[in-house]
Amino acid sequence: MLEKTYDSAAVEPKIAKAWEEADAFRAGANAKPGEDTFTIVIPPPNVTGSLHMGHALNNTLQDIMVRFERMRGKDVLWQPGMDHAGIATQMVVERKLAENGQNLSRRDMGREAFIEKVWEWKEESGGLIFNQLKRLGASCDWSRERFTMDEGLSAAVLEVFVTLYKEGLIYRGKRLVNWDPKFETAISDLEVENKEVEGHMWHFKYPLAGGETYTYVEKDEDGNVTFQEERNYISIATTRPETMLGDGAVAVHPSDERYAAIVGKLCEIPVGPKAHRRLIPIITDEYPDPKFGSGAVKITGAHDFNDYQVARRNKIPLYRLMDTQAKMRDDGEDYAVYAARALEIAKTGHLPNEAEVDDINLVPDEYRGLDRYEARKRIVDAINAEGLAVTVKDAEGNDVPFVENKKIMQPFGDRSGVVIEPMLTDQWFADAKTLAEPAIASVREGRTNFVPKNWEKTYFEWMENIEPWCISRQLWWGHQIPAWYGPDGQVFVEKTEEEALHSAIQHYIAHEGPWKAWVEEKLENFQPGEILTRDEDVLDTWFSSALWPFSTLGWPEETPELAKYYQTDVLVTGFDIIFFWVARMMMMGLHFMKDEDGNPVEPFHTVYVHALVRDKAGQKMSKSKGNVIDPLELIDEYGADALRFTLA
Repeated sequence: MLEKTYDSAAVEPKIAKAWEEADAFRAGANAKPGEDTFTIVIPPPNVTGSLHMGHALNNTLQDIMVRFERMRGKDVLWQPGMDHAGIATQMVVERKLAENGQNLSRRDMGREAFIEKVWEWKEESGGLIFNQLKRLGASCDWSRERFTMDEGLSAAVLEVFVTLYKEGLIYRGKRLVNWDPKFETAISDLEVENKEVEGHMWHFKYPLAGGETYTYVEKDEDGNVTFQEERNYISIATTRPETMLGDGAVAVHPSDERYAAIVGKLCEIPVGPKAHRRLIPIITDEYPDPKFGSGAVKITGAHDFNDYQVARRNKIPLYRLMDTQAKMRDDGEDYAVYAARALEIAKTGHLPNEAEVDDINLVPDEYRGLDRYEARKRIVDAINAEGLAVTVKDAEGNDVPFVENKKIMQPFGDRSGVVIEPMLTDQWFADAKTLAEPAIASVREGRTNFVPKNWEKTYFEWMENIEPWCISRQLWWGHQIPAWYGPDGQVFVEKTEEEALHSAIQHYIAHEGPWKAWVEEKLENFQPGEILTRDEDVLDTWFSSALWPFSTLGWPEETPELAKYYQTDVLVTGFDIIFFWVARMMMMGLHFMKDEDGNPVEPFHTVYVHALVRDKAGQKMSKSKGNVIDPLELIDEYGADALRFTLA
């Protein structure tokens, strides 16, 4: 007898059990002989994650496609798996250690012991989201669960990294990155939240060297003079006075007639010991906007992304001011020594190599070791005290420093909550521009299509303006970079330490030089770790995720599953990760997967892009905003189908 009302809590577990006993979701289940395959890889949720409305929407859309093709008799694989979620997982485990009263940091424990703890946590608590997806009714082949750090996927990561390195498409270099001072690691743009906050814009005078003067003239649109005076300075505005210490130049637009007479001259940074004031050149560049502020922009290439580009174009030195915790540098010799070196660079225009410039610590002795915001306060006070702030009249007619109170956009770490610092650091990079070219062509020529098609424009905009991809992270949880350094810093990239050691021995023994005898001596009484030191960094989580469509099928081994189910068919994703994930899967898939004739094969022929689930005000859902709707609560009350029908 049928119940009067449908009780989802009683019915759904029975149906789920029947599906499981029938092995209904197994790859190829109930497929008609000779039918085509249909493959979808699940966007791997973080191992730390729990089901949210975005997951519910994304997986419901996939499930509709998968069940439809299964009913048509196709050989269907819906491949499940989880991402190791480097920084998120490391943060969770560190917090657990603190909560358990152990009062241990990962550095107290050591790398090996900490990694063991992470694996313990993963086995005990990770993967909760899979059970939640099953509750939602997702018809994945759950017997084929993969994890981005399981043995097979780790082998794929090693193969890709070493291959790309030896092809010259991965390299180590010094570039500006988003730096999280709390976690002391580079992070991706996706992990940065730009928020509007209350800020200040300070206006300061940079005196011209030697007391030089010029006639400063402002004109209206018709060319009539509206203001004119003799000046011995150029004024700049900044929201970050602490970065003035690392200025390499002041830039003005080439068309800005106000400063034409002083282009090429030197001006003085108005902070630091008077006896060792630094001089920097006034240059022209297209970046400054003559209509914004004074039209003059200070260029601090090591701590601002726009300034970095200006500095690179004009061969301006990149002076790093902060350490990994965003405190003002406290290393090296006295300030006077470095100030003299920087002055020589400014006067001669001769730019030393990156390492030599990075050694130069231009933080005056009195600011060394300070928190960046404490340094800011003291620097502003010092400039004001010296009378080098631009002034305006207050209500009583007195001259006061010109400081604008205004809203500014500030970058925050989405997990740490601290202000992100653009930082010039040594990192590993992938040559994304080269890897992107086939991926652009694939979409342009229609071999991979976006649905809706308008998202192709977003894809092209990102891909055609792509920058080198920073693939290293200063974490412990993740795929450790397979690079080892010799005693002279020479790098050896191989899949194993044994292979790296073999390469190193060949390198040093074959070259007459100071290290040959040293290596030969070490080999006589060989101890592991004496000749080579492994790079401590791990790979960006998105690196292993980029290999997901083929690594989950067994690559680099030539498995039957790989031959059968690759290329996959449809990728279902939110628009927010088109660049971070979709584009990178395209790049890696086209580079490593080939057909019988050696032609590149796309990882999927269709990218189905859906919207993000937001609250009624159009805001992103987050626990901190208190606007999260828990899909499991809806399932408890209304059943999985009610939620799925509503979302789809």
